[in-house]
Amino acid sequence: LPRATAFGYFAHNMIGVTQRLSDHLADPRPGAPRERLWQVRAKQVVLATGAIERPLVFPDNDRPGILLADAARTYLNRYGVKPGKRIVVATGHDQAYLAALEMLAAGVEVAAIADLRPNPTGELVERAKKAGIPVLASTAITGTKGGQRVTAARVSPLVGLGKVGPARLIACDAVLMSGGFTPSVHLFSQSRGKLRWNEDLDAFLPDLSMEREVSVGAGRGVFDLAEVLKDGAEAGAKFSGKPAPVFTVAAPLIQPRGVIGQVPHDRGPNALAFVDWQNDVTAKDLKLAMREGFESIEHIKRYTTTGMATDQGKISNINALGVIADTLGRPVPKVGLTTFRAPFTPVTFGAFAGVARGDLFDPVRQTPIHGWAVEQGAVFEDVALWKRARYFPQGSEDMHRAVARECLAVRETCGIFDASTLGKIEVVGPDAAEFLNRFYINAWTKLGVGKCRYGVLCREDGFVMDDGVVGRMSKDVFHVTTTTGGAPRVLSMMEDYLQTEWSDLEVAFTSTTEQWAVIALQGPKARAILAGLTDIDLSPETFPHMSLKEGHICGVPTRLFRVSFTGELGFEINVPPTYARAVWEKVWEAGQPHGLVPYGTETMHVLRAEKGFIIVGQETDGTATPDDVGLSWAIGKAKPDFVGKRSLARPAMSAPDRKQLVGLLTDDPNVVLEEGAQLVERPGGSVPKTLIGHVTSSYASSVMGRSIALAMIKGGRARIGETLYSPSPAGDIKVVVTAPVFFDPEGSRVNV
Repeated sequence: LPRATAFGYFAHNMIGVTQRLSDHLADPRPGAPRERLWQVRAKQVVLATGAIERPLVFPDNDRPGILLADAARTYLNRYGVKPGKRIVVATGHDQAYLAALEMLAAGVEVAAIADLRPNPTGELVERAKKAGIPVLASTAITGTKGGQRVTAARVSPLVGLGKVGPARLIACDAVLMSGGFTPSVHLFSQSRGKLRWNEDLDAFLPDLSMEREVSVGAGRGVFDLAEVLKDGAEAGAKFSGKPAPVFTVAAPLIQPRGVIGQVPHDRGPNALAFVDWQNDVTAKDLKLAMREGFESIEHIKRYTTTGMATDQGKISNINALGVIADTLGRPVPKVGLTTFRAPFTPVTFGAFAGVARGDLFDPVRQTPIHGWAVEQGAVFEDVALWKRARYFPQGSEDMHRAVARECLAVRETCGIFDASTLGKIEVVGPDAAEFLNRFYINAWTKLGVGKCRYGVLCREDGFVMDDGVVGRMSKDVFHVTTTTGGAPRVLSMMEDYLQTEWSDLEVAFTSTTEQWAVIALQGPKARAILAGLTDIDLSPETFPHMSLKEGHICGVPTRLFRVSFTGELGFEINVPPTYARAVWEKVWEAGQPHGLVPYGTETMHVLRAEKGFIIVGQETDGTATPDDVGLSWAIGKAKPDFVGKRSLARPAMSAPDRKQLVGLLTDDPNVVLEEGAQLVERPGGSVPKTLIGHVTSSYASSVMGRSIALAMIKGGRARIGETLYSPSPAGDIKVVVTAPVFFDPEGSRVNV
């Protein structure tokens, strides 16, 4: 794969590879992908990851014009760019001599090679001397001069262990540095392979493999070109079963060992000698961390951020280990090594997302009734990942007129609503009731089989997280419903508590959201429409509100719940999704003589607001307690514990000035408040005003013949009857605080 990078090594020999396809092209074809993400599952892996040149840690090493010797060779040989006109090479490794010779051949003046080693020898050293390049043995670079770029290198002779002699300046416009090469063991480490320290190379090398993998070449500390080629060829031949090719190599012999840690200098403790250029970490920072008491390499890494982010220790780690080992007086293996994490080099979000863009950015979830709603001309909205019918316009109706008609129809006759998107979780086991009793704020152990209860779920901090109706199917089986968007987090929270808090309970959970389609039939005519379609006795005496029965509808197995989110007589028909549309159409056909209409989510919102029913995430904002939204009645007072109980006992959670759910009626019944609008006690006044609450839901109610709103207001229940104001660009809107239930406050209609 050309122009590709293996960025991660995962379990079972899975390699993540990102391939760059078209960004380098001057005129890519229209629609051509920019990148491709490969997920390669290999039988065997050869890691020929090479090595990365190590910089030198010396004062002023961040001045522009200072670069790695191999980087300078790349500029020169690949791009034809001279890094400078007069250079100084600072090194502790043979490779820098090759860079100096190539620069000289290209017409660059090499002022000097400052070599930390006391007696550098070898072919490249001799060639440099014969070419007339001054070679300064036992010499350290101890600083640089210059403004916007380097103008001189400061070099000093080494006169003892960690000591330097008098410095001198050598004029130059670039400094090439090389401390040797560090094997790239990142992918090997990501595969959970174990490393070992090699004293001869001053480097960590691959040791024990955990996958079917072999490292070759410089990645395992082999640096001679002939040996590198042989190493890789033999590894490939071993896996392929073919003879390994034989190479004839003409290349200078390079001594593999270099230097690590900080270069000796006489610049004092405050000199800025950078170890990690990306995160601006200096040797001084590392030493400060150790003075502060951090000696673990993982702690020092986090204190200083060295080797973090996209660097992942590529150029910084080994020098940092050298500085730390020298300061603590320990060998490098005793200091340890930080974790190398994927990706090896940054990968664009686009590569990971792949086709998930535009219309494909989110998976689209459709209910089994979706096609019928499309045929009826429904207007849809996105709720979590679901497409939900928002309203069903007739003729030239806009949303407001369609919703007004649908609301009146539900209150006067009957409406049919697709509630399949509600989250559904089956809770099963001998301890199912006990688990729910600890999980929800309500009491569950005494709920009878065939009965339902509205459940409220809090987080540990006592704030409302989710709600839904829970039905007891049998002694050990509960059918739990959640909000449309809340199903995954509720199921995850259930699993979390079972595994970490109540592992003694014998209970299991299964997501059944897509195993049950839900048809809600709401309105005074609901029983009459349903009666001829099911074998279940629907009489109010045998099937009261908040109960459930199993049976058949149109010959299809069903779980029938008598529940209501509208305040009307209501049934929720749960059927397998493969039969859902057929059952829906039968119910629709049976309802036509009774004036049955389809209604959408917008109508559902208005109908529930008329009854003061909350929507989690609309009336609640993550800081509302059950009592704040009028649900204190749901708390099981005799329960010893439940999630959030301790937090709810804090005095601040019952303070009288907390925001509480109330209703609002505008002085002008035709004015519909903006959702999110703020509320104040007095009209006019200067900005900033003291805000005491906000509107959570606001609608024009055709049933009430006026606008209605729900709001969260400080001390709201004590303010019922008060007049407040909602500032708006057109002026302050006068409102009266009321109870949150606007329609049928006695609740008589749901019990017919």
